[in-house]
Amino acid sequence: MNNLITEEKLQKYFSVTEKALAMAKTAFDPTRQEQAADFFLMAQSYFNDARHFLHKKNDAVLAFAALNYAHGWLDAGARIGLFQVSDSTLFTVDNTTN
Repeated sequence: MNNLITEEKLQKYFSVTEKALAMAKTAFDPTRQEQAADFFLMAQSYFNDARHFLHKKNDAVLAFAALNYAHGWLDAGARIGLFQVSDSTLFTVDNTTN
């Protein structure tokens, strides 16, 4: 059963989300900059919250939840084309369509 939020799991998801943030930051759809910026800001804010929960509050559960929200915003932005990315290891996108 996989029911523990381990340090290793947190570090993995922090790393994946940080890489996805870096990629999305430089991949805004030029015709929808404002929408892309809004989605990116939400993702970055949740990522920052995750750091706060982990390092300031020592709360791994809230940190993990915030990471999932952060990545959810990135995935949603990628799926609707706000972030022009094709890396299916970081986003839920099809490499052949983006």
